[in-house]
Amino acid sequence: MKRFFKFVFKALGILLVILILAFGFLYYYSVNYDMYELSLDKEAFPELKSEADIPVLAAQLVSQMSLEEKIDQMYGESYSSVAKLGINFLLRGRFPHVYTGGNERLNIPPWVLSDGPRGARVMDQDVFGVTTFPVAMARGASWDTDLERRIHEVIAIEMRANKTNYAATPCLNLLRHPAWGRAQETYGEDPYLLGEFGVAAVQGIEKHNVMACPKHFALNSLDNSRLFVDVQVDERTLREVYLPHFKKTVQKGKPASIMSAYNKVNGEYSANNTYLLTDILRNEWGFTGFVTSDWVYGTRDGIGSIKAGLNAEMPFQNHYSDENIKEGIEAGEITEEDIDRLIVESLSTRLRYAMADDSMEYSKELIASKEHTDLAREAAEKSMVLVKNESVLPFEKEGQDKTILVLGRLADMENTGDHASSDATPSYVVTPYQGIVNYQKETGNRVELYSGEDLEIAREKASKADHVILVVGYTFEDEGEYMIMEGAMKKSAEAGKLIGEPGIGGDRENLNLVAEDENLIGAVAGVNPNTVVVYVGGSAIDMAPWEDKIPAILFAWYNGMEGGNALAHILYGEVNPSGKLPFSIARNAGDYPFFNPYTMKIEYGYYHGYTLFDKKEIEVAYPFGHGLSYTTFDYDSLVVETIDVDKKTVKVRAQVSNTGKVMGEEVVQLYVGFANSEIDRPVKLLKGFDKIAIESGESRTVEFQIDLEELAWYDPESKTWKIEEMEYEVFVGPSSNEDTLLKSTFSIE
Repeated sequence: MKRFFKFVFKALGILLVILILAFGFLYYYSVNYDMYELSLDKEAFPELKSEADIPVLAAQLVSQMSLEEKIDQMYGESYSSVAKLGINFLLRGRFPHVYTGGNERLNIPPWVLSDGPRGARVMDQDVFGVTTFPVAMARGASWDTDLERRIHEVIAIEMRANKTNYAATPCLNLLRHPAWGRAQETYGEDPYLLGEFGVAAVQGIEKHNVMACPKHFALNSLDNSRLFVDVQVDERTLREVYLPHFKKTVQKGKPASIMSAYNKVNGEYSANNTYLLTDILRNEWGFTGFVTSDWVYGTRDGIGSIKAGLNAEMPFQNHYSDENIKEGIEAGEITEEDIDRLIVESLSTRLRYAMADDSMEYSKELIASKEHTDLAREAAEKSMVLVKNESVLPFEKEGQDKTILVLGRLADMENTGDHASSDATPSYVVTPYQGIVNYQKETGNRVELYSGEDLEIAREKASKADHVILVVGYTFEDEGEYMIMEGAMKKSAEAGKLIGEPGIGGDRENLNLVAEDENLIGAVAGVNPNTVVVYVGGSAIDMAPWEDKIPAILFAWYNGMEGGNALAHILYGEVNPSGKLPFSIARNAGDYPFFNPYTMKIEYGYYHGYTLFDKKEIEVAYPFGHGLSYTTFDYDSLVVETIDVDKKTVKVRAQVSNTGKVMGEEVVQLYVGFANSEIDRPVKLLKGFDKIAIESGESRTVEFQIDLEELAWYDPESKTWKIEEMEYEVFVGPSSNEDTLLKSTFSIE
């Protein structure tokens, strides 16, 4: 018996050594994977003289491919690279390069995707840390499209320095309900705002020969059931509410690519949806780029996706397998010409970027450079929204020997948002507490940090402090991309409620702050008049339980690597807050549209956000476009200047004056009203905005040009867009609150 156990132990020891060696071998090659050149070797194609030659070359290259080589163009990597992705992501906290569509025999370079909503997601093997910006929702709150363009230029530069050339950004899904977990990845609730930011993002990315990929096409506004949910939507709602921002981004931004969504739309998965991918995207909008699936579960039916027009399955070969495609061809479900068309579409686009000359060198020294991190701080400063201020902010800068209490479990946490696909790895993070400490270094003031665990101690400290900065909100565990196994997600979706473990991130099941934060607010409320609540998160919250007890509320969002420094600059008046809410905040949580994160089917209606509240005359807590400043602005002299039917434009101007004591930036908003419409339409819709800087005591004239096509509604019967001949209202002011808006009219005849 001893010999037997000795033999077993020896065998187990040998097996353990073999396993350790095997894992070590796998780890080494997963981390030190091969890297490939992404630019086209122009010497290999002497016939290529200009961009006009590329489609011809693409067709010629496809004609030289075997069927197996063609299929290789249609997916990311083989399943053998699962270890590379898993080891790098789970053990090293980084995404590796996933090379797609290369062919060494034909000198075709691959392309490499990097997520990028707030920074370059994929990093080179010897790089750790990139410039990390505030989340997209925060930047939407800046209402500054020039800023968004500059941010995406930096993201593109750092992607190129990290040897990637395809950006899975911007996210253009509409915020239908504030509980959506991935709200932080988009720009707000309004299609016009989304479209303007989408165009700016694409233009910034593609300036540096990075292929932009707006996502997720379409109607992906719910996360916990996103792999299975069937979104039901009527044609007018689809066309007027959920697609206009994609249309504008495609037609004006001209992105190289589009990413399809996980969810179904009217019974058909997005990646199989011919109506979305071919009829609308290509045939109506004129899109000439290529469409990729969302990752891992983005395709469900390879043959159906080929028919629908999906060019590439990501990140692995699954439904676009050699076996499936060959069987589909043999059965007559698809033809090899169908495959050729998809590859020519993608290759024609990819080669155009691969052959383009660069305007600069993309060295690694540019990554997280001072110029880039300064922009991250500027973005955080311009994004913060002063929601409420009862003469508390800005805090007094003068004087010494003050005690400043920075309070809350998030006060010294590196908390930049979601930890899934939209994450970026910052080279450093300035927390709220660290930012206040940095600012107060020269003043001699004391900065005290307390987590707030003991409410009595928190209350006592708050009562004795000169300034109380209470940081509350969420982390990646509370909201974000829902991280749970597919099977567990489906069980909950089928049951209509959570089954089993809750997972990480995902949709919020209510809009309240976590109990720990609300208890802390309750404990310190009223004990110190110089108190501000700083909210960190990605969307609207229900402040009803405590907002009347707090004199100042600042939405700071997940505000990136420089967020703490930016926060100090706002609180102490070095920077005048200029952000505005990119969504409405309801007075009662029940006033929002129906939302269930666990469902197999949901209907998206025509009204949501401020259009819903306007239509039903529901009083809100804070309107869409709301945001306070340390100065005041007056609006007057609204004039409809010209109506040019031939050029299909309406010009409007108004005067804005800074009547306060400091310079400030104001977001001037223009809405068009449809009170005289013969069909059901919103009370008003955003159709223009401009962020302007005005010195104290000065006035500026702001001009808008409204494209008449922005006034159109979609007629499902004739399948056409129609502009009503009637009198339209036009509103200009600081928010969607009609009481604050100047009003005029114009007629289209």
